[in-house]
Amino acid sequence: MNSILLATVINYVPIMDIQRLSSIVQLNCHISDARHAGNYTLCVYLLKMREFYRWEKQHTFSDKLSTDDIGEWLTEREQLWEELENDDYHNILIDNDTHDPFDSTDINLSLISNNLIYSGGYGVKNKPHFFLADLETTKTLNGYTIYISGKEYARDLTSPPAMSQNKIIYIRRESFKRLIWERTDEWRWNKPENAMARAIRCYDFDKNLDKALTEMTDNELDAAVLHEIGEIQAGEKLDGWHQMMSDVTFTQAEIMARAVRDHYADTLHTLPTLIENNNQASIHFYFANLTNMRKHIFPSIIDAYNQWCENKKLSSIEKTITASHGHWKNIAKQIISLHHQDAKHCNVTIEALVNNNHI
Repeated sequence: MNSILLATVINYVPIMDIQRLSSIVQLNCHISDARHAGNYTLCVYLLKMREFYRWEKQHTFSDKLSTDDIGEWLTEREQLWEELENDDYHNILIDNDTHDPFDSTDINLSLISNNLIYSGGYGVKNKPHFFLADLETTKTLNGYTIYISGKEYARDLTSPPAMSQNKIIYIRRESFKRLIWERTDEWRWNKPENAMARAIRCYDFDKNLDKALTEMTDNELDAAVLHEIGEIQAGEKLDGWHQMMSDVTFTQAEIMARAVRDHYADTLHTLPTLIENNNQASIHFYFANLTNMRKHIFPSIIDAYNQWCENKKLSSIEKTITASHGHWKNIAKQIISLHHQDAKHCNVTIEALVNNNHI
């Protein structure tokens, strides 16, 4: 194990004796980044590294970052990754008990009493994600256990603000706040009149940045829970989905299949609930963060959103959701069928299926 990492604990606070725990989790984060940082385009990579530097050095969102300092840190981090790229992930040691780093449930049995929460799982392109943080709140909703975390002590380059495993949902407040900061900061470069502009106008960013970020984060945490529940509910109806996604990793079919499932989950649960609650700020933020692929295969939902912005009637979106839910469920099930028929070459047929079924 890298002695420098063990000697340096990022964002350490003395809740319990977590120095070694934080170091091992962070080390696993570095190993994951070493193996997967090349998945990003250069522009995305540099933006992610800039914000990772901000987190690691504990700079505030309003701090001006030194280009020279970031450059030096970036060089050192890439050198560290070269050393770690071929390392195995390390087991997690807690009170002399050894745990597999992906056994989040077992690990959290030992941590929750200390108001800490941990997760080890897989994200986009099968990239492992690990984090260790303060546990702010535990909620139970319709059979789902929801952990909301606060200050993070260990994380990787990409820190998904919401994740789910079985019926356990992890919502990372700090990562959510950073995501919102990145989105709003990016919008300020050109200030286009779009969904993000409308979402930002729901809060007073001009007079009190930190308060606005906090208020927006609180609101979007609830929306994130809705999406994760939708993801779980969709997954329960799509037997074989995870194996299919594993087999089409790093193909265009993976991006398309992920977009299809997201639309299925969101027409099933997320958007109907946002509309029922008349949560207009979250609806704007939802559309501001749709990926290009999701917009491409579901142009009618963008048309419905634009109609709502003009006529102020949410029925425009509601009708489109009702009409499209069965479509996305059907396409998702056809994707699984194509995988069952030919797992090795299904990426081509999946791409054709999605391309021929835009709505």
